[in-house]
Amino acid sequence: MLSAESFRTASLRLAREGDSITRILAAAITAVEPGAAMARFVRRSGDIVVVAGREYHLADFRSVRLLGLGKASIAMSIQLARILGNRLDAGLIITKYAKEIPGSPFTILAGGHPIPDARSLDAGQKTLEFLSTIGPNDLLFCLISGGGSALLAAPREGLSLQDLQALTAALLASGAPIDEINLLRRRLDQVKGGGLVRLSNGASLISLILSDVVGNPLEAIASGPTAPDPATRTDALALLQNYGLRARLSASIPAMLEQAPETLKPGDPLFAKVQNVIVGSGLLAAQAALAQARTEGFNPYLLRIDLQGEARLAAFELATFLRQAKRTGEPVPRPACIVAGGETTVTLHGKGKGGRNTELALAAVTELADFPGVLLVTLATDGEDGPTDAAGAVVTGASFRRAIDMNLHPDDYLTRNDSYTFFAALDDLLKPGPTGTNVNDLAFLFIL
Repeated sequence: MLSAESFRTASLRLAREGDSITRILAAAITAVEPGAAMARFVRRSGDIVVVAGREYHLADFRSVRLLGLGKASIAMSIQLARILGNRLDAGLIITKYAKEIPGSPFTILAGGHPIPDARSLDAGQKTLEFLSTIGPNDLLFCLISGGGSALLAAPREGLSLQDLQALTAALLASGAPIDEINLLRRRLDQVKGGGLVRLSNGASLISLILSDVVGNPLEAIASGPTAPDPATRTDALALLQNYGLRARLSASIPAMLEQAPETLKPGDPLFAKVQNVIVGSGLLAAQAALAQARTEGFNPYLLRIDLQGEARLAAFELATFLRQAKRTGEPVPRPACIVAGGETTVTLHGKGKGGRNTELALAAVTELADFPGVLLVTLATDGEDGPTDAAGAVVTGASFRRAIDMNLHPDDYLTRNDSYTFFAALDDLLKPGPTGTNVNDLAFLFIL
């Protein structure tokens, strides 16, 4: 279990309420621990497994197998293995950090993230081989979590790994939201966009999904390998146009979007033997944080769980709300813990180091300058903000003056997209390490 101590930063060590705040952050992550999420939805009694109210008689199947895909797939797989016991015959897990599980029936592979790499390509090939061995008399548990889109790459014939890497990098730099990025990925990959269902040769599929996408759209989480795809070829080509990518990418990308077969759509009979279940989400993490906040003596308030758009604009919205709530005592009196969840984006203009959570925090530094009695904390629930080892950062009304005294000018760092370097100098980066889960980002607004 993640300890509250792992969230300490300079500002939280100084704050009288720092211990309480670290326990609130830890509670949010603990609530969406993948094993606990699985146990809430899957139980076994003898030869019967019940998944979200639907019964499966294990004796009816030739074999029972597991395919884990995403950052949380190891923890999810371990819990499912405990439930199924000796009825689990084999498993393939694709995750970001591979580690051996002694005595398990799993093959565990690491893929690249957030940009797919050669390991992702190998994982894709191994997945295709794994799926080729199952058929209509088998039961396959698919354990899906965030990060799966990059960790596994099985590009359609005619596309190269370099094509996928260039597309992903261009979309990330353009500030495209994850649902739009995954809309394109679904049409370029054999497994995504319901492709796993097509490749499973009529097997019964139970897909247990830990959501990292705002609103929990099944087709967007890990690019929807077991879900129908409501988007069309026209939608995909329009996205390329909207982001001005046609001229910047290999011609094979638009050609594939125009020529590839349609993805599986809602109502397709192939989904008759598929059960998709959301087992955890950002809302659950936010609710757990608010429950802990109440225990710690804060008045809890859920602001929203659909925070999206540019991180800098989200920072302005949250900081404005925080200042107003402090001044008026509305909609919640002090001491208050206000939580927002979602996933913002960053359009890159500089070559600094950081992610969307530290960028949001950096944009809030000037907005909260010299405003006493408040804290803003950003947190990536997977423990990693973009390509960094930080999960987010802590901002107080004193952060601006502390920075200026160290000759750190927030606007300069923001221009360079160098939020990590800024907060590292202040010792206000959150570094709990990889959490093993992934359910969007959280922002905490504290009125002390």
